[in-house]
Parts: sequence; C-alpha cells; structure tokens
Amino acid sequence: MAGSLDRLTVRSRLLADNPLGDPAVRALYVYRPPVSAGAGEPLPSVYMLQGFGGRLAEWLVPSSSGTTTIEQLDTMFFAEESPAALIVFVDASTSWGGSQFLNSSSTGRYLDYLCDEVVPFIDARYPTLSGREHRGVSGKSSGGYGAMALSMLRPELFGALASHAGDALFECCYQPVFPVAARLLRTQFGGSWKAFEARAQEADFDWKQSAALFAAYGTACAYTPDPNRPGKALIPFDDVGRPIEEVWARWLTLDPVRMAAKHAEALGSMRRIYLDAGLQDEFFLDLGAKAMSSELDRLGIPHSLKLFEGNHDGVDDRMPAAIAELVLALQ
Repeated sequence: MAGSLDRLTVRSRLLADNPLGDPAVRALYVYRPPVSAGAGEPLPSVYMLQGFGGRLAEWLVPSSSGTTTIEQLDTMFFAEESPAALIVFVDASTSWGGSQFLNSSSTGRYLDYLCDEVVPFIDARYPTLSGREHRGVSGKSSGGYGAMALSMLRPELFGALASHAGDALFECCYQPVFPVAARLLRTQFGGSWKAFEARAQEADFDWKQSAALFAAYGTACAYTPDPNRPGKALIPFDDVGRPIEEVWARWLTLDPVRMAAKHAEALGSMRRIYLDAGLQDEFFLDLGAKAMSSELDRLGIPHSLKLFEGNHDGVDDRMPAAIAELVLALQ
C-alpha cells in the first residue's frame, strides 16, 4: 500500500471483568495515509465501526469489488481524491455478536471504551487534530447505528458522521425479526431461552442456523439488559413474536429516529451528516434512513441521504467516498 496499516492492541480497564468474560485486550487497526509519514502535520480522524457479528479482521476481506475497504481507502488517499486523514478501526464485538456501541450491564461498557479509552489512546500516539470538529465516526448496519448514537450521546467527541444502512426505525428493522425468532426458539429449543443460551455457549454452535435468534438476543443484551442477571437480556417479544410493550418501549427510546429530537442541538452542530442505504435492503434499513432523514428535515438539520439500487451488502464499496465527504468537512 501507499499508506500504512498499524495493527495495535489496547488493554481496556473499562472492559475488564465484563459480564460475558469477553477479552479486555482488544485489537485496533490504524490506517495512516501516504502523506502523514513525511508531512508531520496534524490530521483529522475518522473512526470506523463494524456491523453486528463483525470482526476487526473482516476489514481485510475483499468486498464484492474484489478489494478491501482499507485498500480502497489507500487508493483514494494516494490519488488525492480526499484530504489526508487517520482512519481508526475499532473492535466492539461481544460473545453475543456486538455491543451496538452502547454501555450495557449485559455486555460491558463499550460506549465508554471507545470514547474514553480508544480516542485518547489514538490522540496520544498519532498527530491528530484535537477537538470534535476534526473527528468523525462511520459505520455500516450496527456500525451505522453506532455512528448515529455516539454522535448524539457523546457530541463533545464527534463532529461528523456517516451511517451506511444504520439500524433505525426499529419497528421496521427489528420487529419483523421477532416472529421469525419466536418460531426458531420453538422449533429448535423447545421454546426455552435458557436452552438456547446454554446451547449458544457450546463451541460447535452454528449461530447462522439460528441467526434471527442470535441477533434478537444479542441486540436485546445491548438495548434491554436484565438488571437482575448480568450477561442476560430482557426479550422484547413473547412466544408468538408479539412485542412486550414495557420492554419494547425501552428499545424505542434508543431508536435514532426517536432520539434525534432530544439531541437536536448536537446533531445540528455536526459538520457533516451522511446517510445511505440500498433500496432493496433486506432489513428495511432504506426505510430507516428515509425516516431519519425526514426527522432531520423536520428539525432543520442539514444532511444528505443517498438511496441506491442494492441490498444490505451493497453499501461496503460506498464507504470510502463517504469518508472523503467527512474528511472534507473535518479539515
């Protein structure tokens, strides 16, 4: 590559003794553009967040175009199609697939880990421009959710965001999964969440065969942890897939579309908000992106929305161009 990829580790104090026993030592990738080695000038930074079930090493796997995201970024920066920036790839995976980049008594303090440990770790070791006006966050799917949520929950850190098919409009992206998960629980585990939890801990468990269950339980751990059972979740639906109103209501408070009004000042101060999704997204996240855009319009908050022909996997190759837009705003 023209630039460099540093593969680092961070020993987290905040993730130590998390309820799931997941590692407190985390990998961290940092891409340095070709100009950063010689120029010596401080750079803006963009933090990249993975999707649900994703692992950090997947950034090194080629997309449908045959190249990796990191290779595409390298080509873009080498061709000077974007001002130079530091790109940080963060691991917030859990045993249940992901953290949604939130703090949870069932998974751990992943919001605090990213904001209070990873960001200072990077700023102390690399020539970054300090201040939220020079720091952005981007992600796909659950990573897109994280980009939106972090920008609202920790606005002092991030000044621009890109959400590629980010989880939003929860009644469209999550609620259709509930009856699928309820049926799988009945047919594969006799209707017992306890049986599912026990089986899922076994080394040979194939989570893909129970993907809807795994996703439902993993997101429930992030959104509605069981306060009486560390590491366990309060499920938002009953045995036939109907929402349990008091639990589901707690999920809805964490829907970016519903969060936006409460955090309008933070969103309105962003230098750039970029939203996109494929019109054939399997999880209806094009509808979520449109709903988020409509809410931002209602609040008078500048942003862009790009809907394109494609499905959930079609957003991968769109990430570098979106990062270029963030970096231009973060100069």
